[in-house]
Amino acid sequence: MKRLLSLSLLFLLLAHPGISQDINSYLAAPFPTDLIASPDGKAIAWIFNSEGERNIFLAESPNFEAKKITNFEGDEGLGLGELAFSPDGKILAFVRGNSRNSSGEAANPAQLQENTDFKIHLIDLTTLKTRYFSPGSTITFSPDGQALVYKIGPNVFWKSLNDSSSQQERLFVSRGGSSQLSFSPDGEKLAFVSTRGDHSFIGIWDFEQKKLTYPETSLDKDSYPAWSPDGKQLAYLRIPNINNLLSFTAIKESNPWSIRVLDMETMKAEEVWNSGTGPGSVVVWDLPAEADRLWWTPSGQLVFPWEKNGWMQLYAVNPTSGEVKHLTKGQGIVEKVKTSYKKDELLLTSNIGDIERRKIYSLDLNSFDLEDLSEKGNINWSPVRLEKGLAYLSATATRPAWPYIRQNDSSEPLAEEFFPQDFPKTLVKPLGLDLQAEDGFKTRAQLFLPPNHDATKKYPAVIFLHGGSRRQMLLGFNYSQYYSNAYALQQYFAANGFIALTLNYRSGIGYGMDFREAENYGAGGASEVLDLMAAADYLAARPDVDSSKIIPWGGSYGGFLTAHGLAQAPEKFLAGVDIHGVHNWNNDIPVFDSWYEPEKFPEMAELAFKSSPMAYVENWEDPVLLIHGDDDRNVLFSESVELAEVLRKQGVEVEQLVFPDEVHSFILHSNWVKAYEATIDFIMKQIQKP
Repeated sequence: MKRLLSLSLLFLLLAHPGISQDINSYLAAPFPTDLIASPDGKAIAWIFNSEGERNIFLAESPNFEAKKITNFEGDEGLGLGELAFSPDGKILAFVRGNSRNSSGEAANPAQLQENTDFKIHLIDLTTLKTRYFSPGSTITFSPDGQALVYKIGPNVFWKSLNDSSSQQERLFVSRGGSSQLSFSPDGEKLAFVSTRGDHSFIGIWDFEQKKLTYPETSLDKDSYPAWSPDGKQLAYLRIPNINNLLSFTAIKESNPWSIRVLDMETMKAEEVWNSGTGPGSVVVWDLPAEADRLWWTPSGQLVFPWEKNGWMQLYAVNPTSGEVKHLTKGQGIVEKVKTSYKKDELLLTSNIGDIERRKIYSLDLNSFDLEDLSEKGNINWSPVRLEKGLAYLSATATRPAWPYIRQNDSSEPLAEEFFPQDFPKTLVKPLGLDLQAEDGFKTRAQLFLPPNHDATKKYPAVIFLHGGSRRQMLLGFNYSQYYSNAYALQQYFAANGFIALTLNYRSGIGYGMDFREAENYGAGGASEVLDLMAAADYLAARPDVDSSKIIPWGGSYGGFLTAHGLAQAPEKFLAGVDIHGVHNWNNDIPVFDSWYEPEKFPEMAELAFKSSPMAYVENWEDPVLLIHGDDDRNVLFSESVELAEVLRKQGVEVEQLVFPDEVHSFILHSNWVKAYEATIDFIMKQIQKP
């Protein structure tokens, strides 16, 4: 349904008579996620989020015609994910529902009058009938395909697929939380990580003996168990705890981590590799962005990620000889790693060879040869191997994410009939920029110029600041829906007479360890604010920018930087849009670090506050729009409440948009549209002021 246009937006359309599409049309294309392949490579499944209506699609060989196999209707604000084929490929499991907050309440932004907790469902792929299976999430099929193990809260449960009762059988009782569930190849044992705060153990559950053991306990965080193909060995990482390391502060060195291998016959483990000191001695928990960190080769070597050369890349170690080989070379990171049904390859998503985009590679686990499987200039990710080809997700500068299939050296989009025919045709290709901050640090940015750009005119400008901060905006639509939406809004601004700049500030990913772990970033000094100032100065110096009309906007960490800009340099900006931003590190860091109590660490707390926008709030003059959901589990809702109170006392113009029961990354599509419409309306009103 088309929405009524605000007065300021109507003014914009009258001023630019060729423009008629609203922001909803930029967000209307179904967004694909969770692409998986069946164990035999003869079928693929994925999820389309079509304006909040989430459904599963299936395509099977030989024609791979897409068909929708669930029928969930409407923008209900219920998550859908964790697709998993059974070992014989006849059943597809999935999880629908939302996670709980600290009060035990499952997210429910649509105010549905039903239980919105995680629930597991099964689809019989021969009949396409769906049935409810159990509450729970984190699903794993047993190797024989007869049962599922899954989690309800921190506990692990087991249930036969033939069990239609409502009974739940807890698999074992253990202290702490359980994660990283991994069956042995014969299905007789289940390895998992028992998390216990500052340490964790590798646990093994024996199904036949019904016995739980922790073969080798330590003071460290033992994690990422990986069974050898014959099940005779179990490899895992041993990661030393780092005490009093504040989140959102730089770290490049730590006590070395190691790879250990447990012999299942003797139940004795030994270290087979050690990271050593210096670069690469820190395990980066969100790179690669995978549940696994160790992969066995057919010859018994172990592939693992390491940042020894300043880039998160893959290496192989021979557990017997200790010989190490560097597998992925060049400037760039390996961001995701997927196994293949072929068993002798890994499929990688990386920016090696195209640092501002994403490419896919095949790594042969026998020869260690690396094959580039990407289309030049496109953004490619989430590859899955088929019996006769490859499926993957892809985007460009002017077309958002979509599933593709490649067979016989030809790539074709799947489910093309579901792509909206009225998707905007005025999108532009952003230009890559290098920017240098006052302290000499170099960052990257993307510049969107209006169609039919006139260098003799002066345009208003917007600066988008991503969240994370462990993110990277690309020269095209992003692989994350949150940032695909943000990219779309930047395109909207360009189409409507703005110069739009997107900043990849220091502490983001994609450009190596020195960029990500920049000195004094975040709660350790907020040095990335200098990058925002450099972006503002760059725009102000352009002859085609009206330097009095530069407006930053962003969400989460981007809201944090927007607030910093308005507080530290109100003269550089006209106004700002702060979406669920952090304003005082000492308030929000305990969300991530439960051990952190500011009063117990006065020096740390003082620096964290000086690194926060609230330390400079007395300088704030510019109008701001605050947008926040009040069930946010990442950034406290009180961060926006407190900021609004202080700014109002100072006489600063504050507008607000609050979403009841909404989480950090909005689940309701309608809330994305409302947030962006409010952003557009607010910005247009500001630039039209006399």
